[in-house]
Amino acid sequence: MNNFFKKAISLIDNKKCTVGIIGLGYVGLPLSILFVKNNFKIIGIDIDKNKINKIKKNDSYLDRISNKDIALINKNGKFFSNFNKIKVCDIVIICVPTPLKIDQSPDLSFIRKTISSIKKFLRKGQTLILESTSYPGTTKEEIYFKIKDKFDIGKNFFLGFSSERINPGKNEDSIQKVPKVVSGFSKNCLKVISDFYGKSFNEIVISKSVEIAEFSKLLENIYRSVNIGFINEMKVLADKMNLDIFDVIDVANTKPYGFRRFFPGPGIGGHCIPIDPNYLYWKSVKVGLPAKFIKLSANTNILVLNFIIKKILKNLKYKKISFKDSKILILGMSYKKNIDDFRESASIRLIENLLIKGIKKISMHDPYVDNKLNLKKIKKVYSLSSKILQSFDIVVLMTDHDLFDYDMVKKNSKLIIDCRGRFQVKDNVQRG
Repeated sequence: MNNFFKKAISLIDNKKCTVGIIGLGYVGLPLSILFVKNNFKIIGIDIDKNKINKIKKNDSYLDRISNKDIALINKNGKFFSNFNKIKVCDIVIICVPTPLKIDQSPDLSFIRKTISSIKKFLRKGQTLILESTSYPGTTKEEIYFKIKDKFDIGKNFFLGFSSERINPGKNEDSIQKVPKVVSGFSKNCLKVISDFYGKSFNEIVISKSVEIAEFSKLLENIYRSVNIGFINEMKVLADKMNLDIFDVIDVANTKPYGFRRFFPGPGIGGHCIPIDPNYLYWKSVKVGLPAKFIKLSANTNILVLNFIIKKILKNLKYKKISFKDSKILILGMSYKKNIDDFRESASIRLIENLLIKGIKKISMHDPYVDNKLNLKKIKKVYSLSSKILQSFDIVVLMTDHDLFDYDMVKKNSKLIIDCRGRFQVKDNVQRG
């Protein structure tokens, strides 16, 4: 057993290692809290100075994270907007964004800039883990090959990948209950990484290779994307047959095997499901086997938005209300219920399309994002009342937050287009 490996294991076992987390967003900040709660010292790094300043003031910038939790990590952590503190870290975790380019190809610029910035601060004995989602081979291509000239990977430096599996909308304390997938470029790498995460997560899942771990994260989200696309297509088909898809699902769900319930909606949203499949599709093209299901599901989830738009326009024409004079309320702006995340939100895409169609009087209401999201030409309704609801021609339920007063909405709305199945279809309710 070499000294670097032995020391790395000892630091972890005794919780004497300092953990550096690069990227303090939806992934990095909850991880920081989890590690502090498990008695690790952390150093948080984010190039966004506003985030660092807020943390230092015990001021959370994520609704799912309380100010109390921020105060907790301040007691056993330090936060910076530069990278030179990496040299004092024993474990470094990269949690930076991996968006798409305009042409839908992977944008690895954040990973590349991070590696370029920290390389000079990396030292022997450290462990480096990528948690940012990308295509199979990213960790090897973008990190391993760029540092292997400086270190003997597996002997004096430990490298691997661990997929992020945070489920927005759930209690952040629950992230430790989700099995943690780990991988490494050698047995020693895997041992160090699995031991480290094992101190904070209830269950560790060992991946046979780094590439398998990278692929598995994409597979999880593609599985959801494909099934969401499928059930949304069934929703449109059921509507054509004058059937309620939610009634169909309820009956099918009584089968004790072979059926897993998925609910239709206004389309996919968030940072993962609209983006991650494109990473694997890009890779599939590179290896000469384009993954048709990935593209098909993505296209279906786009088309379902057109279905909702047609419903709105059809009802306005039926009521002989001109588009320019119509008043539409979008209820819910985040991409799923009970969260403040509006990235890739279907609600935003809906509003953009309605404006193009000539509908100008559009309002939005979402207690989770009203203070964060500003859209040109869109009025914010900060609280609902009977009078306010009655003033709109159509209320479109896009996100079914639990805190909405659905009885009041149902009682006082002229017409509800329900995209989430929250209401029974009758009288003033239609499926969208």
